[in-house]
Amino acid sequence: MNGAADSPFWQSVSSLSHFGGACAALAVALWLFHRRERFGLAGNALVASLVMTTVWCLTVVAVGAPTVPSAAALALRDIAYLFAIYRLFASDGRHTSFAPVRPVLVALGFAALSLPLAMIAEQRMAAAGMVMAHWQDRVAFHVTTMLTMLVAVGSLVLVHNLYVGAAQAYRAVLRWPASALALVWGYELNLFTVAYLSGRWPAELAALHGLVDCAFPAILLAGASRRREELRLRPSRAVTFHSFSLLLIGGYFVAMVAISQWLAFRGGDYARWLQFGFLIVASATALVTLPSRRVRGWLRVTLTKHLFQHRFDYRDEWMRFNRTIGRKGPDAPPLDQRVIQAVADITDSPSGLLLAPDENGELALAAAWQWTAPDVPSPALSAAGLAFLQSRGFIVDLDRVRTGEDVAGETAIIPAWLREDPCAWALVPLLHFERLVGVVVLARPPQARRLDWEDFDLLRIVGQQLASYIAEAAGQEALTEAARFDEFHRRIAFVMHDIKNLASQFTLLARNAERHAENPAFRADMLVTLRNSAEKLNALMARLSRYGAPAEKLGPVDPGAVAGEVAARFAGRHAVTVIQRRPCTLAGNRDSLEQVLVHLVQNAVDASEASAPVFVAIADDRATCTIEVVDSGRGMTPEFVRNRLFKPFDSSKPNGFGIGAYEARELVRAMGGRLEVESREGLGSRFLIRLPLAADLPHSNPDGQKVA
Repeated sequence: MNGAADSPFWQSVSSLSHFGGACAALAVALWLFHRRERFGLAGNALVASLVMTTVWCLTVVAVGAPTVPSAAALALRDIAYLFAIYRLFASDGRHTSFAPVRPVLVALGFAALSLPLAMIAEQRMAAAGMVMAHWQDRVAFHVTTMLTMLVAVGSLVLVHNLYVGAAQAYRAVLRWPASALALVWGYELNLFTVAYLSGRWPAELAALHGLVDCAFPAILLAGASRRREELRLRPSRAVTFHSFSLLLIGGYFVAMVAISQWLAFRGGDYARWLQFGFLIVASATALVTLPSRRVRGWLRVTLTKHLFQHRFDYRDEWMRFNRTIGRKGPDAPPLDQRVIQAVADITDSPSGLLLAPDENGELALAAAWQWTAPDVPSPALSAAGLAFLQSRGFIVDLDRVRTGEDVAGETAIIPAWLREDPCAWALVPLLHFERLVGVVVLARPPQARRLDWEDFDLLRIVGQQLASYIAEAAGQEALTEAARFDEFHRRIAFVMHDIKNLASQFTLLARNAERHAENPAFRADMLVTLRNSAEKLNALMARLSRYGAPAEKLGPVDPGAVAGEVAARFAGRHAVTVIQRRPCTLAGNRDSLEQVLVHLVQNAVDASEASAPVFVAIADDRATCTIEVVDSGRGMTPEFVRNRLFKPFDSSKPNGFGIGAYEARELVRAMGGRLEVESREGLGSRFLIRLPLAADLPHSNPDGQKVA
C-alpha cells in the first residue's frame, strides 16, 4: 500500500506511540500469564494476542507502515485475535454451536494473510521490471485496503455476536475483552476507510494507532481485576441525553455540509445560490426546532424507551420529589400545590389539580397548580367516585376512559367535566392507611404517551408517600388548633371568673344600698344603674358559658321573624333585604339562629360595597328549611373556603378574632343542620343554611308558644 511520504514529525509520533503500545502489551501479557484463569478458556489466547500485539508494534517501530513486514505482523495479530474470539465463545459453552460461523473465521484469517501476500506480489512485479499504469497502482491500493476493511468489519460482527448472545452471568467476563477488541478493529475500520476514500495512506491517523495499542492491554488489565464490576461505566440519563443531543446536532451539521457540497457540485451555474439558500433554510429550521420543548420531550422519551431498561431514573426522581415537598421559605408554595407539582414532575405534566374529601363525603377542589382549564364544578367527584378510588386505589387513565375502555369499573364514576376536558389526563389517588386523603388530576404532558405499568407503580408509591405528608400536616394543624382552643378556654375561664366577681360585688352593693341609703332619689338611681350593670354582666357570663355546653332544647322558630330583627339592626348602615319565598317553621334555637345570621350578615356587609345590598332568602324545600345569605362582594377563592374560612383564630380582617364563621357553622350543626358555602372571587358569596322543619313539634307555635 503505497502512500505519501510521512513527515519526520509524524514518523516520530508513530515510533513513540507504537513503542509505548509494545511495552504496555508485553507488561500486561507477563502479568496476565499467571492470572489467565480469570478469563476462563480464553486466558492463553488473550496472552497470545498481547504477545502478537507487541510483535506488531515493534515491527512498525522498526520498518514503519505500510510495509510487507508490518502487514505480515498485522495479519498474525489479527489471526491471534480471531483465535481469542473463538476461545471466548468456548468459555461460554457456545463453541459446540459455532459450526456455521467457523467458515467465517477461516475466511477472515485468509483475508488477513492475503494482505502481505498481495503486497509481496506487487513488489516482485516491480522488481521484475513490470511497469504498472497509474490506474493499476490505484486498483492495487484499493484492493489491499478493502481486504483490511473486510477483516475489521467481519471481526466487529463476531465481537457483537459474542457479547449479545452471551448469558447474563458471563457478560461480566466478556465485557472487557470484547471492548478491547472492538476498540482496535473499530479504529482500524475508520483508518482504512479514510485511506480508501482519500486514495492515500493517512500517515497522521496511522501514527496515532499506537495509542489504541496502549489502550488494548489497559482494558484487558481492567477486565482481569477482581474489582472489575466496580469499574463498569454507568452513564447517567442526563449525560446520555446531552451526549445523544450533541451527536444529533453533529450529525445534522455533517449532513447539511454534505448536501451543500453536493449542491455545489451538481448545481452548475446556480451552485452558489443553491448552496447559500439551502444553508439559510437549514440553519433557520435548526434554530426553530432544536430549542423546542416538544422536540426535547420526544428525544427524552425515545432515548428512555430504547436505551434504558427502566423509563425512570429513580434516584433523580426521588431527589427531585424531596426537593419539591421539602421546599421552605416565604416564597415556597403551599403544601397542597407542592403535592400536585411533585406528582406532575414525574410525568412531565404542566399543571394539575388536588381534589380532597369534603364534609358531605364528596371530592371538592382543594388546590390548583398552573391549571388553565375551565372552572372545576362543586362537587368535582361524587361520593361513589370517592368510594371507588378509596377501595381500589386505581390510577385512572382518562384517555382509556374516553375510548370506552373499562378496566375496573372506573368509567361509571368519571364525571362529564373530566371526560370533556382535553387537558385532564390521569387521576392519581392519595391513600393513607386505606383512607383516601386526596386525588391529583394530572394535565396532559406536551409529549403525550400512554401510561404503562412502570408509571402506575411509581405513581402509586408516590401517592402513598404524599398521602402520609398530607395526613401529617392535618395532624399538626389539629394539634395546633387544639392548643389554641385550650389557650382560648383558659382565657375565657379567667374572664368569667373576673366577671363573676364583679357581678357579685355589684349585687352586694345594690343590696347594701337598699338597706342604708338615706336619700330616696339617690337610692333609686343607684339601684337602677347597678341592676342594669349586673344584668349586662350576667348576660355576658351566660353567653360565654354557652360555648362547649350541652345543646339546648330545640323548639319551633320562625326564621322570617328572626331575619327581620337581624336586618333591623343594620338599618341606616347597610341595606339588608329579607325575602320569604316559601315561609317555613324550623326546629331550632332562636338565640342560636339569631347569632348565626348576625355573623353571616355582618361578613356579607363587610365584603360588599356600600351600594350593594345583602339578601336573606327563606324557603321550604319540603325536606328542610333553607336560609340563604347572598352578597355581591369580593368573594373568596376555593383555597380560602377550604383552608381558612372555618379555621378558628384565622381572620382576613385587620382586627378580627377569626371565630365568627366557625361559631356559625358549629351552632348550625348543634341544631342538626348544615352550612354550605358557594363563592366566586370578584362575584360574591352565598351561604346556605339547611335546618330541619318543625314537623315533629305539632303542639307548639313558632318561638315556643303553646297552642290553645
